[in-house]
Amino acid sequence: MIRVENVSKKYWNKHTGKEVQALDRVDFKISENEFVCLLGPSGCGKSTVLNLVAGFIRPTSGRILFTGREVSRPDSDRGVIFQDPTLFPWLTAQQNVEFGLINKGVSREERSQKAMEILRLVGLDGTCHMHPHELSGGMKQRVALARVLVLKPKALLMDEPFSALDNNTRERLQDQLLQIWESRKRPVLFVTHNADEAAYLADRVIIMGFPGESVRKILHVSLQRPRNRFSDRLRKIANSFRKELSLLPCCIPVGGKELLNKESINY
Repeated sequence: MIRVENVSKKYWNKHTGKEVQALDRVDFKISENEFVCLLGPSGCGKSTVLNLVAGFIRPTSGRILFTGREVSRPDSDRGVIFQDPTLFPWLTAQQNVEFGLINKGVSREERSQKAMEILRLVGLDGTCHMHPHELSGGMKQRVALARVLVLKPKALLMDEPFSALDNNTRERLQDQLLQIWESRKRPVLFVTHNADEAAYLADRVIIMGFPGESVRKILHVSLQRPRNRFSDRLRKIANSFRKELSLLPCCIPVGGKELLNKESINY
């Protein structure tokens, strides 16, 4: 359903007057109903891949296909959820969820009905009249998820949506996401730098490195669902991901030289 074909991406660095290679020959596909995680350290291009699939930016070379058509612009069929919920602070939770439906010309009564159905799905129907400043971080992220789901996208693209949350909230939202995915199967591309999260969520994990080896390995997670996040088997899989990440260089090669990467990989 999603096909990334030999995609490279370069940016122009106005300070150095040189091109910077962000991605190099990335190639993978995601089948219908498959949950795929992009796993790698900060700066390796995970979010760049997601933005390319979303249509926010274009590849320098290669192409991206969605349902057989080349991606050239954003589309509501590919719902995007960011690390920051980016809710409108002057709107209630329900009004935030309804916003995309307004742009589609849906009537007020139908908007309200659809918004409440989705808020109920994510467990927030009791807070529909609250504004973002009245919601916790986890609740805001669930509103952001509801805002995307109400548009019935054919695929979900998620850029480290739970990374800013505490461990308990993150684990609860992981479970809720999987429940929603199981009930409304669609492909998911999920960006993370957390090996445990990737092992718990994904059918396949794409280990990303730095340009020259943008896709280091593609690994299958063969555990049946629902998974036990405390099992020895899951812990072993997550540790194998950590081992792959530990083999990556601690610096980002740029234009033949190396710039110190001050962000260490911590799990």
